[in-house]
Amino acid sequence: MLLRDLEKLVQRGEGERLEFKHKAADPQKIMKEVVAFANHKGGTLILGVDDNLKINGVKYVEEEEYAMTEAIETYCNPVPEYTIEKILITQKRTILIYRISQSEKKPVFLLYNLKKKVGKAYFRVADKSVQASRELRQILKWRSQSDRNSFFEYGELERKLMQLIEREGKTTIAQFAQEAEISSQKAASILVRLTTSNLLKIQPNDEEDFYLVKEV
Repeated sequence: MLLRDLEKLVQRGEGERLEFKHKAADPQKIMKEVVAFANHKGGTLILGVDDNLKINGVKYVEEEEYAMTEAIETYCNPVPEYTIEKILITQKRTILIYRISQSEKKPVFLLYNLKKKVGKAYFRVADKSVQASRELRQILKWRSQSDRNSFFEYGELERKLMQLIEREGKTTIAQFAQEAEISSQKAASILVRLTTSNLLKIQPNDEEDFYLVKEV
């Protein structure tokens, strides 16, 4: 990538597949973005860009690269595929670009307990990385299985669900459970099943996911 191409990219601002960081001051925290990209469509993480979109680069590029690479290899499970590119902007400043591929095996977790392999999954929504709900993790896991085969039965509960979405535009697990007078667990199961059957799509949110009819 040429410097002028980088400038055009930065001017677009952060988004679904683009994130800027000043430097790898706390690489473990930055892994949230890496994991979110891997669980979605992939993305580009650029080190050396300030909040005001000024391209300053990083001074100690070898140390920054080592810290980032070590964090990806240590805290991401499974480790997503990625490439690294460097752009020299001055004799002492370099831009470091990490291109994160969409993972074939999902969900990808950010590990907080390395010994027990316990962590959280994140998903990219617009310019934010949000924690993936249990339902979203189930959907991501199903979508990554090569032998996946989903089916559904359209009964009274499914009819109520579609009527609710048609009326409100979207719904949540809690809203559907209340509307159909069923448990949250049952509502979640139906929503996940219809999402994996490509009738619905999930819209992740920090507080509560939304479900909408998938456009053909």
